[in-house]
Amino acid sequence: MPYISFLNDIILFYLILNNNDYYKAQCPMKLLYLSSQGSSLLHSLMAPLYSIHLSPFFPSLSFSHKSSLSSPPLSRSTHLSPLLKTHLLSTKAPTLVYSTSKSNNNNTLSSIVDQLQEEEEEEEFYRNYDQEPAEKLSERWSEIHGRDDWAGLLDPMDPLLRSELIRYGEFAQACYDAFDYDPFSRYCGSSKYSRRHFFERLGMASFGYDVTRYLYATSNFKIPKFFTRSVSDEHVWSQRANWMGYIAVSNDAETARLGRRDIVVAWRGTVTRLEWIADLMDYLRPVSEEGIPCPDPTVKVESGFIDLYTDKDPTCRFCKYSAREQVLTEVRKLVEFYGDERGEEVSVTVTGHSLGSALAMLSAYDLAETGAIMTPNGKRAWVTIFSFSGPRVGNGRFKERFEKVLGLKALRVLNVHDPVPKVPGMFFNEQVHELVRKFAEGLPWSYHHVGVELVLDHKRSPFLKETSDPSCYHNLEAHLHLLDGYHGRGERFVLATGRDPALVNKACDFLKEHHLVPPFWRQDENKGMVRAHDGRWMQPERQKLDDHPHDMHHHLHRLGLAENREF
Repeated sequence: MPYISFLNDIILFYLILNNNDYYKAQCPMKLLYLSSQGSSLLHSLMAPLYSIHLSPFFPSLSFSHKSSLSSPPLSRSTHLSPLLKTHLLSTKAPTLVYSTSKSNNNNTLSSIVDQLQEEEEEEEFYRNYDQEPAEKLSERWSEIHGRDDWAGLLDPMDPLLRSELIRYGEFAQACYDAFDYDPFSRYCGSSKYSRRHFFERLGMASFGYDVTRYLYATSNFKIPKFFTRSVSDEHVWSQRANWMGYIAVSNDAETARLGRRDIVVAWRGTVTRLEWIADLMDYLRPVSEEGIPCPDPTVKVESGFIDLYTDKDPTCRFCKYSAREQVLTEVRKLVEFYGDERGEEVSVTVTGHSLGSALAMLSAYDLAETGAIMTPNGKRAWVTIFSFSGPRVGNGRFKERFEKVLGLKALRVLNVHDPVPKVPGMFFNEQVHELVRKFAEGLPWSYHHVGVELVLDHKRSPFLKETSDPSCYHNLEAHLHLLDGYHGRGERFVLATGRDPALVNKACDFLKEHHLVPPFWRQDENKGMVRAHDGRWMQPERQKLDDHPHDMHHHLHRLGLAENREF
């Protein structure tokens, strides 16, 4: 009789496999159930493949449905990576209870079907919840960009906001993917790709943006471990400069989808090295001392950040203008062209990760304070900052002027276990008691975060392993992965867009080993070496790097920042 029951199970499995797409996804679970009923061979084959342990020492077996596990929407399964497909098949386990009685077996089969139907309805809910019509972005963009300070959009997580956060995070990630970190390269510290082919080379041509300018900074400032330089001083692209990011603008087709012309300012941060944190002087300096036209001398920011933003080297082709001057002139030129000459609505979205987040906050504040987002006809571009894992930038007066006086909107995304958002100002910050804050406000070590905070937790993701490496907690790709699975506090971690988790290990070692994704897997073929006609291996020449447009001085003069000098 047990064999008849087992045959009935096989027939039911065949019907499930051939008549319902959702149950097809559950077939490994069903096979494991059948293996527990009588096929030790089936058990031995299936259990290692799907990381399910069936103990032979207990007559009763149960698999509990874990609320923290993730499965992507089934409607996207044809586009998922093998890692995602395996995870889908291995973690959606209904509650199975084995009993030796035939009647209990029949009841168990009915409960399985009921459980699968319930889970299908749950997946349908997530599919419907996350499939926001694309055309609504043009109607909701100001809300998504913080018009109401993201009230009601973070918990539960608004699907459109999630997709936009990931999209702008990928703009910041592009800085890492394009940066040349190789100390044996003559171009170490620069972008590997030319400005005109930037997004195409990164596989981001579909984003619908064109890079209008590269950003550079000089290394003669107080955070030396942040910079990357070649081991050789001969025939290098620059001995003083590092590529810091880019400015891009949406094309006509993307502008129509977005509902406005979007200017993106993306700043490079740090991928794995966190030594720069130790270089922070934890010392505040008035922004007015660095030429930012703030009427309040008590508005202060961290001295290392302002040095990086404002320093320049007249002897260097790439950093004879400061990063500040480069940003202000380019954004002003684009806002004026699209806002005044073409009469379009314009937004400026500033993004960055890690130290790049600090530069995003500082540059957005400067754009508003200097008036670079205003056109001669009085139009003002909407400015939003999407920050990822950024440190504190300024004091309480900086926060007040940033938010209340200038009306800037900032959404900070962070991992609760990441140490970087906790510095500087570990002892005197926005979290201490109000009396302590008032006492510490005049001290040079009192810092405040600005904007709205979205807190994620990497321990909620079933893809990520336990590790003591803080650079994994800090990794930008890990943050984008967590965003994809976040639906609200206490909600089940479910990947909403099917974003490939393998991207997490692009520049770190954070995925669980059974996913078989090697750590630090992203690298150039042959580390950029090519074979010459004579058979020798060599580093190829790159296209001439862009430095600064010819009309820089003209636009600096219009902003009141020009100096009496000739180049």
